[in-house]
Amino acid sequence: MDRLIEMETYIRVVEAGSFSMAAKQLNLGQPAISKTIARLEERLGVRLLLRSTRGLTPSDVGQRFYEHAKRAVIEADEAEQAVRDASAGLSGTLRVSAAVTFARMHILPKLPGFLEQHPDLDIDLRLSDSNIDLIVEGMDVALRMGALQDSGMTARRIAQSPRRVVGTSTYFARAGVPQTPQELSQHQAIIYSQRGGGENWHFRQKDQHVEVSLSGRVRVSAAEGMRTTLLAHLGLAVTSEWMFSPELAQGEVQAVLSDWQLPPVDLWAVFPSGRLVSAKARAFVAFVESVLNPPD
Repeated sequence: MDRLIEMETYIRVVEAGSFSMAAKQLNLGQPAISKTIARLEERLGVRLLLRSTRGLTPSDVGQRFYEHAKRAVIEADEAEQAVRDASAGLSGTLRVSAAVTFARMHILPKLPGFLEQHPDLDIDLRLSDSNIDLIVEGMDVALRMGALQDSGMTARRIAQSPRRVVGTSTYFARAGVPQTPQELSQHQAIIYSQRGGGENWHFRQKDQHVEVSLSGRVRVSAAEGMRTTLLAHLGLAVTSEWMFSPELAQGEVQAVLSDWQLPPVDLWAVFPSGRLVSAKARAFVAFVESVLNPPD
């Protein structure tokens, strides 16, 4: 059997966690999957998979093989795709998932230029602050912020933004400007309740490390809600510079405690696991990368 097929089968079993689920995804019989893995283990002379009450998990050597195999399969797919791309333009529909406010502020205003470059391409944008299942929803690529929860996804970090403590000049005139992270506990904070937000933050300044717990009367589950409530002078917030970049540039919103560091916010391009990354998706990711990382 072709080694690449063996590796692809093994990757699917590891990510699915069972022979039966991998067989269903590959539209093959479970015995065929089991025989392929057994043949692979016999050829390599090692036990790649261990059975447990939670299903199949890779052994230590199996995990290392999974990582190398996945990289090899991705490189092989990219080699084939590069040949196809050289002879075909971008056309059809590109399906993209992204957060509502981030897309509205940073992607949609620049989208005409991207579409002008690719006149035969249509874009279906699924805007939501919640992470959707890319395979179930038929997405080509998603833009996601923060730490990725699913290590099995194919992802690439394309940009990074500093995280800041921000508020309006009107709020700070009324409540005072905090001089230390500890003083934040005396302020009204707008709490973003989605993943990547919350009340507890770690501040760092050289060798100093300070843990701060924020509190406030307003919690929001969408980034648009954070923007609206902060611009209504209801409190300060801990968020990325991306969230208030126009207002920070105009001075309507101020960043405080800038001599202290917070964990930055990463932006990832995430692709459906087990599927070849299309030329359309790669072109869109390159476009987003150029928007967020303009040349000096």
